[in-house]
Amino acid sequence: MTRPTGTIGPASRPALDYVLPLRWDDDSGLDELTGYLRELSRHARVIVVDGSRDELFERHAERWRGLVTHVRPDPGLRFANGKVNGVTTGLRLARAPHVVIADDDVRYDASALAGMDALLAGADLVRPQNHFDPLPWHARWDTARTLLNRAVGADYPGTFGLRRSFFFEMGGYDGDVLFENLELIRTVRAHGGVEYHAPGLYVRRLPPDASRFWSQRVRQAYDDLAQPARLAVFLSVLPAVAAGLARRRFGTLAVAAGLVVGLAEVGRHRAGGRRVFPWSASLFAPVWVLERATCAWLAVASALGGGVPYAGHRLRCAAHSVRWLRSRPGRRPEDLSPGRGDYADVTW
Repeated sequence: MTRPTGTIGPASRPALDYVLPLRWDDDSGLDELTGYLRELSRHARVIVVDGSRDELFERHAERWRGLVTHVRPDPGLRFANGKVNGVTTGLRLARAPHVVIADDDVRYDASALAGMDALLAGADLVRPQNHFDPLPWHARWDTARTLLNRAVGADYPGTFGLRRSFFFEMGGYDGDVLFENLELIRTVRAHGGVEYHAPGLYVRRLPPDASRFWSQRVRQAYDDLAQPARLAVFLSVLPAVAAGLARRRFGTLAVAAGLVVGLAEVGRHRAGGRRVFPWSASLFAPVWVLERATCAWLAVASALGGGVPYAGHRLRCAAHSVRWLRSRPGRRPEDLSPGRGDYADVTW
């Protein structure tokens, strides 16, 4: 079956494409996502790359017929991280020069889409800032991570803006890694692309349920194996806390916890973050640091055991360094260009 031709959606829509890689095990969120896609399709051409099992895929096709472009991942792609298969498939089908890629829990509004489109006029990759809404307790806990990342550098969102032409010029990115967002960022850097961090471009994200939150703890800590200095800091925390407790230096530990809260507040105040981040999230910062310190040791143990389980695979590499990416032979742009591979189950 050959790749379909034609435009995606009415000509009156902005020249911005939106790629949503999806792989669901149940449809509990189908009504909410369908409502979002209906609103989103007024502002962008939407491509949903759906790796869900057959019965769910068919249900999605029926609900989204005429609303979005709905496809299976290209069967010619064999990355262990299925999200990268979805992103690459979607970018092959995209036609606009500027493309938003977003996880299924990300919720753009028209203003954020327009902001992304404008920033991509001067960048090859744009990193906006996600924030959870609503904010149950575990979302506030995880928001502490975001605030600390903002204080010392940049957070890692579940969405990016990409200049489509540059994606193909660099030959895509490796999908056999766990931390695919960092891999994409580093691949853009390795190829001399312009990366723009936009801490004030806020994009809403739905929080996971509590059970999923707990299931992600070690996997998220495993990402730090791609950032050795960061990993070393977290590996040092538990021994330091244990030494402080053994020597009964409770005041020192309390001061350290206060400094961590203060650092989170720095991140919360950055780029108008108080509009979307509650002060209570900063109070979770010491708790999050202890959680990450514990899970960092578990992540190292997983690495020594052959990697972390992910979607039926065991991934050992969190992400490659920029130096490694610069030295490796890249794929030719034509290997990822539109028109390669067959596309079945297409809903226009």
